[in-house]
Amino acid sequence: MSAARPLTTLRTIAVVAALPLLLSACGYGSDAADDDKRTEVAAGAEKLSADEVKIGYFPNLTHATALVGVQEGLFQKELGGTRIKPSTFNAGPSEIEALNAGSIDIGWIGPSPAINGYTKSDGKNLRIISGSASGGVKLVVNPDRIKSLDDVKGKKIATPQLGNTQDVAFLNWIAEKGWKVDAQSGKGDVSVVRTDNKVTPDAYKSGSIDGAWVPEPTASKLVAEGAEPLLDEADLWPGKKFVITNIIVRQEFLKEHPDVVEAVLRGSVRTNEWINANPEKAKASANAALKAEAGKALPAEVIDPAWKSITFLDDPLASTLDSQAEHAVKAGLLEQPDLEGIYDLAPLNKVLEAEGKGRVDDAGLGTEQPNS
Repeated sequence: MSAARPLTTLRTIAVVAALPLLLSACGYGSDAADDDKRTEVAAGAEKLSADEVKIGYFPNLTHATALVGVQEGLFQKELGGTRIKPSTFNAGPSEIEALNAGSIDIGWIGPSPAINGYTKSDGKNLRIISGSASGGVKLVVNPDRIKSLDDVKGKKIATPQLGNTQDVAFLNWIAEKGWKVDAQSGKGDVSVVRTDNKVTPDAYKSGSIDGAWVPEPTASKLVAEGAEPLLDEADLWPGKKFVITNIIVRQEFLKEHPDVVEAVLRGSVRTNEWINANPEKAKASANAALKAEAGKALPAEVIDPAWKSITFLDDPLASTLDSQAEHAVKAGLLEQPDLEGIYDLAPLNKVLEAEGKGRVDDAGLGTEQPNS
C-alpha cells in the first residue's frame, strides 16, 4: 500500500519513532505498579496466547473507557490469565512512538495521531480496531472579551498542539468563517496559540489567551475559572457525533494474538455498556482512576459538565475520521493521505455480534484481510 506522508513539520512530531533502540531504552508513559490490584490476575485463570498485553491511554475523560475498564477490572476479567499492563501518556505522538517501538500493544488515541501514525509508516504499523468516545470538545472564551462567534476574530485562542485533533478542527472552523491563518505559525485573523492542556487554565487566568478550543476536562476547568462555552464542536457534525477517541493496535500484535485483541475489545464493549447503564457510578470510577493515575481527582464543578458532553460508544465513526483528515489537508498540515486499510473492524464486529449488537462500518477504509 502507498500512503502519502505528512509535511515535514508534522514529521518532526514523531521523529523519534525512527530510533527504536533509543526509544526502547528510554521507555514511555507512566506504567502501573506491579502490585496494582486493578490488574491482578485471578488464581487459576486461563491464559490466552500472550502472557500480557500492554495498553496505553491518557488520564483524560475522553479516554474514560480505558480508565473505567482498568479501574473496575473489566478488561482483566476478559483476559483471564493474561495480565493487562497499563501505561498512561500525555500526548498522542508519544503514544504512537511507544506503539511503533513495541512498548505498548493497544492504545486509546485521538484521530489525528492515528492518521499521522498510519501515514508515516505507509500503513504498516497500526490499525484502528474500534471507537471509544465522541464529543467532549468546546470553544470556551472570556465573556468580557468575546460575546459572539464573530468576536473570535482578532483574539488569541489556545489549542493543545500544532496539528492535533482540536487544532485541526479549529483551523477548519476558522477557514469556514472566511478568515485567514497561517497554520504553522498560528498567525492571522485569529492568533492560534498552541498550549499544553495542563497550562491552559493558567494562561487563561493570566489573560495571555482569550479562550481555547479544547477537550474535556480542560474546557470545564476554564469554565470554572470564569470562561463561558461559546461553541460545542458536536454541533458542527451530522448527528452531533464525531470521533474523539479510537482504539488502535500494532498490526504484528493483532496478527500474532487475535484472541487477546478480541478479549480487550470485549472488555471495551462491556465497559461502554456499563458506563452508559451506570453514568454516576462510571463517573465516580473514572474520577477514582484519574486520582490513581494523575494524583488528583476532578472537583464536581469540572467533572459533572465535562462528563455530560462525552458519548461513549463502540462505533469508530469512520466517516468523521475521513473528514478530519480532509480538514488537515485543507489547513496545509497534511498531504492527501491514503487511508485505505486504516481500519480492521472484523474483531470488533465479531464481538458485537456475539453480544447481540449491530455491526459497525469502516466507511470504505477497512482492510480486506481481517485477522479474526
